[in-house]
Formats: sequence, structure tokens, C-alpha cells
Amino acid sequence: MDALPGERTLVLDGGLATRLEDLGCDLRDELWSARLLHDDPAVLRRAHRDFFAAGADVAITASYQASVPGFTARGLSRGEARALIARSVEVAAQARDEAGGGIVAASVGPYGAARADGSEYTGDYGPRAGTADALADWHRERWHLLAESGADLLACETLPSCTEAQALVRLLAETPGVRAWFSFSCRDGERISDGTPLAECAALLAGHDQVVAVGANCTAPRHIPELVSGVRGVPAVAYPNSGEIWDAGARTWRGARAPAAFGAAAREWRRAGARLIGGCCRTTPEHVRRIRAHLD
Repeated sequence: MDALPGERTLVLDGGLATRLEDLGCDLRDELWSARLLHDDPAVLRRAHRDFFAAGADVAITASYQASVPGFTARGLSRGEARALIARSVEVAAQARDEAGGGIVAASVGPYGAARADGSEYTGDYGPRAGTADALADWHRERWHLLAESGADLLACETLPSCTEAQALVRLLAETPGVRAWFSFSCRDGERISDGTPLAECAALLAGHDQVVAVGANCTAPRHIPELVSGVRGVPAVAYPNSGEIWDAGARTWRGARAPAAFGAAAREWRRAGARLIGGCCRTTPEHVRRIRAHLD
């Protein structure tokens, strides 16, 4: 994929795990939706297909929390683990073909996602694991598997630190035929989770011709216009969460899921500069349907 196709806005899918839970899947597991690559790939294919049917142009694969160490810790062989990571792209591609077309973006989740300890939202990996060298080494095997999988591009997403983005840029250089977007988890309308301004991260990434977009995901919708407007020199990507807040005491989500308002807000995100727009956690095919309707 040499660049984003044309000048039109691409609609991304929504929260894959949210759709899977709505379909009855229990994802209370450290592997999260990646467990279904082994246990039930058919339901993953259905979830992807549902988002395409709602109007998504792009499916993001179930490889976010997948890793060779994560699978081998469950007793799978290294070869089986590698095959499951490749399967994430195969399943999304099958759904794309069934839907009559679209783009498959292979998810590259942060190191913190595999740790399943919340550090994907802080970037606090410790002095040894958090260096660019260590992070590049950890990501390398999965990166190359996904780069060779047939995906249209890689989605480096929910990155909490500029250091981790720099590590992934090193791997991008190792795979010259591959394009990727870089999307960060953000704490407010200016800074990513580790405190670095998103505009600063975008400036570092904009000089790489393999980077097709930079932006924010898994971030409150209210922060998206300010974040996106600070991205210069490269198209912006925006796929926030639903805006709900988790009430740990009551073990429930608070706030409106509001697909209609989410879809209407997508127009503001496009005016701010976003060219790839979708949803993250707690967003559904209905959110995507409303985005599609408002952007069209």
C-alpha cells in the first residue's frame, strides 16, 4: 500500500472486543480477543464482517494482544503461536472478501498490552524493558510475522510512549515494503500517556515515508479535535473510545454509549484533519454506521 487511497476519509471499524462480547464471548483472559484465534476464529470473522456491513473500510486484526510468548505460555508450540498471529490477518481478510472489499490493518499493540497490567496506558515499563532497544527486540518477531502476512498495512496502536514508537520505526525500516499508522493513547488534548506532546511525536514520524498517518485511539472523544489539529506533515488517524468511564466499585460502565452523538462528532474530527476515523473500546457496528452516515 503506497499511500492512503485518494483523498476520501477512510472509516475504520469499532471495538472488536466489544462486538465479541456482544456476541456472547467471555474475554476475561490475559490474551483478550487473541484467545479466539485459537478457540473460535469463526466468531472473529463474523465480528469483522459485522463492521464491514456497517460501513467500515478498514478491519483491524485481533493481534493487538497476541504474542509468541503469550501463546507459548498456554502450552502451544512456537510454530503454533506464529501460525495464530498470521491467522489474525487471514480471518480479517476472509471477512473482507465476504464483504466485497476493504482494507486489512494488522494490529501491533504495545508491549504493555501483552503484560496485561495497565502499562499500555502509562508506558511505565521499567528502566530495562522500556528502552528503545529492548522494545524493538520484544516486538521484532511479531512485527515480521505481520509484515509478511499479506495485510495491507500495520496499525501501531494505543502506543503510550514516544520511545515505543521510535522502536517500531526501527522495525519499519527493516521491512521497506510495509506501511503503517501510529496511534497513541492520550491523557488529554495535548499529550500522549507518557506526557510527550502528540504534535512532537507526529513531527518525529512525519519524515518517514512509510508512515501513512499519526494520531490517537483509546482516548476520550472530547480530546480528539485538539489532538488531531496538532498533527502536521502527515494525515491524522482518530478512533477514540465511546467516552464511557469504568466504575470499578460497581464494576460497570457509566455514561452514554450514544452512537448518534459519536457519529456526529466524527465530522468535527474530519474538519480538524483526520483522514482515518473509527472507534475503539465500547464502540459497536452502530457507531460505525453513524460515522459512515455523517461522513458521507
